This record gives sequence, structure tokens and C-alpha cells, in this order.
Amino acid sequence: MVKTKMKEEELWRKYKESNDEALKEDLREEIILRYAPLVKYMAGRIAISTPPTVEFEDLVHYGIIGLIDAIEKFDLAQNTKFKTYATQRIRGAIFDELRQIDWIPRSVRQKSKILEASYANLEYKLGRAATDEEVAAEIGIDIKELNQLVVEVSGTTLLSLDDICPVSDNDEMSLMDTLEGPISETPEVIAEKEEAKRLLVKAIEKLPQREREVIALYYYEELTLKEIGEVLGITESRVSQLHTKIILRLRGYLSKHRAAFRGVIS
Repeated sequence: MVKTKMKEEELWRKYKESNDEALKEDLREEIILRYAPLVKYMAGRIAISTPPTVEFEDLVHYGIIGLIDAIEKFDLAQNTKFKTYATQRIRGAIFDELRQIDWIPRSVRQKSKILEASYANLEYKLGRAATDEEVAAEIGIDIKELNQLVVEVSGTTLLSLDDICPVSDNDEMSLMDTLEGPISETPEVIAEKEEAKRLLVKAIEKLPQREREVIALYYYEELTLKEIGEVLGITESRVSQLHTKIILRLRGYLSKHRAAFRGVIS
């Protein structure tokens, strides 16, 4: 295991120190090949929440762009694992391309906003997570229609926990921003990020037990929706539905605390 680690360190050292462009290109290709499985893994997780019109191969292509960017910007002196750094770059590159495509119809976005507001209003009044029956009644539809609505808006929750913390009306902060930041941050910014993190944790704690289990398995254990379904004894589509509800609940809760996130990012 030590030998493998040393080989990788040597690969990075040669790549960063080499002035031979031909050799550097060969070394970059070797690094890309080593981490290509990571790109496919990330693309596969994101593909779960995209419609059939978004090709898996396109997601992989976007991810490769992110991987190359990560290779160029990776700093050995930062004492950070490349896999951790590359994962964020790969995910970010895929999300950036999907944002530009803007494949979600305006009508679906509007429905998502209605659902999000319904969760926020109900849970603010009730002081707890609203049930499906309560949400359906709030909107004026039945449970079957609510489930169909959740399926329709699932694509709008693609960015999930990495892009739901509102900073202002036109800006957002990712979960990563609440956990990591440059050393040069002021005490005020650090305090604001800690408050943002506290509110997000509080929001997660208010979720129903089954939804907290989905968060733990998907974001911390990094299981696929199919694997989560097998663990929980439910279908993959049901896991996807729960994930959508989770993001809608969290967005709704955090929208009530928007002021706490203002000024976190300059």
C-alpha cells in the first residue's frame, strides 16, 4: 500500500516539475486514466436525477473537463488528497454544464417553488416535518397527485445538498462553503459560516427518520439510490422521491432563515 502511494507521489512530482511538454502530456494522460473511474462514478450519481435527454456520455465528458482542470490546479503543497480535490472539481464541472443547458422547463421550476413554499409554510406553523397528507391538503391536491408532482420536480433538486444554502435572493452558498474556506477568512465570515452550518444541521435533524437515513446513506456512505433501496427495503424510485422531498424540505426551512446566510460569501 505504501508502494502504491509512493508511486503516485512520484507521478505527481514528475508531472509538476517536468519542463518536457511531451513527457508532461504522457504523465497527464496517465493521471486521467487513473481517475477516469472517479469521473464515471460521479457522472453515474448525477445521472440518476437527470432526464433521458441528458446523455450519460455527456456527463462523463463534462466530468473529464473538471478532472483536467483539477490536475492543472492541484497544489501538492496544500497537503490535500487529490481524490478529494478532484471530486469537487468534477462535480462542479458537470453542474456548470447542466446549468448552461437549463433543461428544466419554467413550468416545472414553478411547481418546485410551490412545493418548496408549501413545505416551508407548513413546517414553520407546525414546528415539525409536514406529512404527505398535510402537504397535499395545503396545495389542494390528493396524495397521488402529490407523488406525481414530486416526480416531475425531481430534476430541480439535482444540485442537492451542495447547492441549497441561500445567501441572498440571487446568490447561493454550497454546503462545501460552510465546511471549508481559505485561511485568509475573517473572524466574521468564519462565524457566519458556522451559523450557516448550524442551521443546516438543525434542518436535517428536523427531517423524518427515514429521510435522515437516506441523507446518511447517500451523502456520507455515498451509496447509489439502488443500493440505498436495498438497504432500506424500498424501490429505487421511492428513494429518489424521498431525496426530492428532503431537498424541498431543506430549501423551505433555510428560506425562513435566509438572513443568516447573507454576507457569507463576498
